[in-house]
Amino acid sequence: MKVRYSPIAGSWYAGTSESLKKQVEECFTSKLGPGSLPTIGARESRTILALISPHAGLMYSGSVAAHGYFELAQDPRPQSFVILGPNHRGLGSAVAISVKGAWRTPFGDAEIDSDLARAILENSSIIDVDDLAHKYEHSIEIQLPFLQYLYGPSVRFVPICMTLQDLRTSKEVGEAIASAIRGRDVVMIASTDFSHYEPQQVAEEKDRAAIQAVLDLNEEKLQRVVYERDVTMCGYGPVSAALVAAKQLGAKSAKLLKYATSGDVTGDYSSVVGYSSIAIYIA
Repeated sequence: MKVRYSPIAGSWYAGTSESLKKQVEECFTSKLGPGSLPTIGARESRTILALISPHAGLMYSGSVAAHGYFELAQDPRPQSFVILGPNHRGLGSAVAISVKGAWRTPFGDAEIDSDLARAILENSSIIDVDDLAHKYEHSIEIQLPFLQYLYGPSVRFVPICMTLQDLRTSKEVGEAIASAIRGRDVVMIASTDFSHYEPQQVAEEKDRAAIQAVLDLNEEKLQRVVYERDVTMCGYGPVSAALVAAKQLGAKSAKLLKYATSGDVTGDYSSVVGYSSIAIYIA
């Protein structure tokens, strides 16, 4: 099996299984986190279609991300995940998917769901198979330690990395995902940070406007807010695509689980990055 080795283990998150387990658990129990470790499968049926989750190093955004995974854990275990993230490096195809192999973290190998990946491809004319786009990108990988902590190393997922994030592209990607996962037990995770390197008050004002568009399940409003208010949200395309897919699959509501900034971690509010955890529900 082809293995993608992590370019960020040991820097963006802890580099050994034991230390990573401790770090993830501290994300859950920290003062910015949910406050306790998650309980798996407390609810009897699927309620969550998608999560919006941040992707800075776990020491910065992990406690915010933990709120989403704490909520997800209450549902039964999904069969698979589609994880969408922005392409920070600009390598490879403008919208890139991987269809085989596994991604290795200190917890073990998370296998790409080849059947699901090919189903998404069959429903899209814009997504390309391109492993290069994923080689150094962190936005998708940073979600895996949480999933592997909850469900064990052998989680199955499909990575989709987006350089193009305009509304038309996002809609096509979302529609392809919805067509592919209809009838399957799949949860989407859209990976994004919000404002980058703004004073705290400015970041909060801009981020609240973008978050409200997500809570309204309105991808057009989100893209408009991002452009008109110059919100330096790096993954607005992945979030837009997840909104499109979620609505086609019957999404009824969304809930802000946690918002914080890097300033809440470091104490420096002069130039912050915004992080948000949002759940999108079918009921």
